[in-house]
Amino acid sequence: MTEKDKMLAGEMYDPLDAELSRDRKNVRLKLQQFNTMGELEREKRDALLHEMVGKAGKKLNIVPPFYCDYGYNIQAGDNVFLNFNCCILDVCEVTIGNNVMIAPYVQIYTATHPLEAKARNSGREYSKPITIGNDVWIGGGAIICPGVTIGNGVVIGAGSVVTRDIPDNVFAAGNPAKVIRTIDN
Repeated sequence: MTEKDKMLAGEMYDPLDAELSRDRKNVRLKLQQFNTMGELEREKRDALLHEMVGKAGKKLNIVPPFYCDYGYNIQAGDNVFLNFNCCILDVCEVTIGNNVMIAPYVQIYTATHPLEAKARNSGREYSKPITIGNDVWIGGGAIICPGVTIGNGVVIGAGSVVTRDIPDNVFAAGNPAKVIRTIDN
């Protein structure tokens, strides 16, 4: 297996691998362009966005600045909106459903590191996929941790740290985020 194959499979891999380093450099060059294009260049900016992400449904709208590791591991459904300063560490797949609103400064992290110091100091890392369901609103400054699935019809409160799966049709908030109440969807 290549280091990229290991990364995509969620196994320990070397992020300094030449192919992965090249992939990150390429998306960073595109992000540099994307993040400096104004509203008058909206069509060019949207085309560049569609080049970067793995799958973009109808009406994907990401307000710059935006940051990601690879881009090609992001799968976005229809009618998805990400506001200013969102960061997606898409070391493995990030799946975003339809009708999703993501507020400013939201961070979505698939990348993680070993807890044991010796393994962590090796420089190797791994990842866990993230899934965000349909009809979800993630409040400003929220952090979505590796391996989390957020159900359909969910609202995540601003500033929350989501460390565990969140079931359908609930409002969850806090650090760590917990279900506050059910939403009648």
